[in-house]
Amino acid sequence: MSTLSERRELSPVGGSRLAAWPLIVLLSAHGLSLVGNAVTVIVVPLYVLQLTGSVAATGVAGAFATVPMIIGGALGGVLVDRFGFRRAAVVADVASGVTVLAIPLLALTIGMSFSVLLLLVFLSGLLDTPGRTAKEALVPDLAAKGDVQLTRATAASSAISRSAMLIGASLASVLLVSIGALNSLFADAVTFAVSAVLIGVVLPRSATSETTAPEGMPPASVWAEFVEGVRYAARTPIIRSVVILVVVTNLIDAAGFLVLFPVFTRTVTQDGSLFGLVMGCFAGGAVVGAVTFAKVGHRLPRRALLIGGFLIAGPVPYLAMFAMVSPATLLMAMAVAGLAAGAINPLLTSTLYKLVPRELRARVLGVLTTGVTAGMPLGSLLAGSAVELWGLAPVLLSAAAVYGVFALSPLFGKSWLALKRA
Repeated sequence: MSTLSERRELSPVGGSRLAAWPLIVLLSAHGLSLVGNAVTVIVVPLYVLQLTGSVAATGVAGAFATVPMIIGGALGGVLVDRFGFRRAAVVADVASGVTVLAIPLLALTIGMSFSVLLLLVFLSGLLDTPGRTAKEALVPDLAAKGDVQLTRATAASSAISRSAMLIGASLASVLLVSIGALNSLFADAVTFAVSAVLIGVVLPRSATSETTAPEGMPPASVWAEFVEGVRYAARTPIIRSVVILVVVTNLIDAAGFLVLFPVFTRTVTQDGSLFGLVMGCFAGGAVVGAVTFAKVGHRLPRRALLIGGFLIAGPVPYLAMFAMVSPATLLMAMAVAGLAAGAINPLLTSTLYKLVPRELRARVLGVLTTGVTAGMPLGSLLAGSAVELWGLAPVLLSAAAVYGVFALSPLFGKSWLALKRA
């Protein structure tokens, strides 16, 4: 005979549907804003290529999109901890939506130079990063209130993020063909607006706390709080190891998704619409990988899973492009790479959630964002310059080789044992 708790209507992420409702609202809002971001990630490099005709300029635009992630991650995490996760998420969504909307409005009215485009891309990334940190910091609280296992909540968050990339990539392909690159950015602004409404209006206020600072304690300076987060990350061996690994792989991924993939797909399709399909297949595979991790991930050896995920997710796409495979084969390779990548984020995130105290959560996540994105602008700049100097094929092969070497780093060092302990 089933108990009352067993007869409860279950939500897709575990726990009762009613209790898990705030978590579902949060993940829905996060997913919507990421759909718009996926459109922008695909559209902006293609628009820059269309506007300038320069691969190097595309690399510069990629750097301007990633540098603010470093700044926003560093100081944004402190501000999120200080002003509250919910409030910071809403303000960041509204500000990011306004900035993204300004790109097509200016271009279609008074015109827009390349320097103004770079400024708007920079501001959009600067404002978006703290908002993403705030939403991620809310996940453990809402999972606990909804009686949802943290591993399942992080896997659901990762699956929704990957699904957003899949939907956004597919939407971008359709928009590029139907209304062009510039008009596609209106979709991004709409998703930010809806996300702000969901978190600011629909998400129950009783489900979130607006402050993480201890009561009766005067707030420290922004710099002091940032340093506190840095110190915590620096003295935690597993965090140090994660940062080193992900900083290198993110550098290569930035080179790939901001420069190498757009350039490659422009050689196959004139409008670059294949880029959207490539991103969509990767995201689709990642959704399946994240869902599979939620089901069976706790039974698998985490270090082996991490190494295998990086080895397949990283080198495979670059080797496929180096070999000049057919578009259909490339899409299959991207789906397999996405499947392997799907477990990486929830595996690492669930570990970090269990290690970091709540009062430090946003600033440590911000420090991590700063650390793991530090190499992304360099990756974009180097890729743009390297392709113009040596051609696409040598750069693709080099990217695959370096990725493969660093994917093996979890084999060495005792710090990675924390994956199992967490």
